[in-house]
Amino acid sequence: MNNPKIFLGTAGWSYKDWVPHFYPKNQSKNFDWLQFYAQYFNCVEVNSTYYTYLNPDSVRNWLDKIDDEKEFQFTLKLHQDFTHKKDFNEDKIKAVKTNFDILQKGERLGGVLLQFPYSFSFDENSAEHLNNLNEIFQNYNRFVEVRHKSWNSEQALELLKNLDVTYCTIDQPQIGKAIPFEPIITNDKAYFRFHGRNVEAWRKSLANFGKEQTYEEASERYKYLYSPAELFEFEEKIKEIYEKVKKVYVIMNNHPSTHGVVNAFELLFTLGGRKKIDIPENTVKYSERLKDISKNSAEQGSLFS
Repeated sequence: MNNPKIFLGTAGWSYKDWVPHFYPKNQSKNFDWLQFYAQYFNCVEVNSTYYTYLNPDSVRNWLDKIDDEKEFQFTLKLHQDFTHKKDFNEDKIKAVKTNFDILQKGERLGGVLLQFPYSFSFDENSAEHLNNLNEIFQNYNRFVEVRHKSWNSEQALELLKNLDVTYCTIDQPQIGKAIPFEPIITNDKAYFRFHGRNVEAWRKSLANFGKEQTYEEASERYKYLYSPAELFEFEEKIKEIYEKVKKVYVIMNNHPSTHGVVNAFELLFTLGGRKKIDIPENTVKYSERLKDISKNSAEQGSLFS
């Protein structure tokens, strides 16, 4: 069996509710969350770039912090002005490209995530908009997430293949015409995002779309801990496409209450051949499920070596 390179992590790393179950409660003055995170995972998806245009100095600072982790990669979500609002100009293009280029030059950019809303169904206008964005960001790996099942058609998938973008396989509550979890390969990469299956909170979130919400309210729909049986299902689906790709990105977006961290460690273990892995002691104490997969000693090799 072909063994593609696996990049696995969470959507974001800066969550206060990850203390003390991932980040320690007692932190020194020089303690840095990204540095700590990068000791355990080799990839992170940056979601803050969807909401704001980051200062390039902040991005350069990321590179300094993960310098010791030679294989660590960032994937960056494209700003909502491009995917949702369709309100962008040359200045905004330059702003996002500047940060992409910093990471790409440092060989740390896995790619750019173009995440579209549920309302972005497949039609002529959507295809034209996607083609336009694809041309603008042609110099980067492009991962496309669509949530409406109209994209699960032969014509739509042919478009994605012709654009040479990576189809993003997502797990989300199956509400309305939500696209199902079914890996589809459109180039030599695969990208998986796991949003959880909190149906009730997801419905509520859809009802409140466009309304002002607190962080807790906006994040509630992602509050979900996948069961071992569900993770086994994902493991089998991911391994089915190993022969077809060179790289696999796996991102847990069920971040509230450290659920994404726990599930990420579990998938690290299963996708890595079930070799025991390094897990912070406080995280093992938080989740009984992690005890059997945590290393007892440091003598075994790295999961990604």
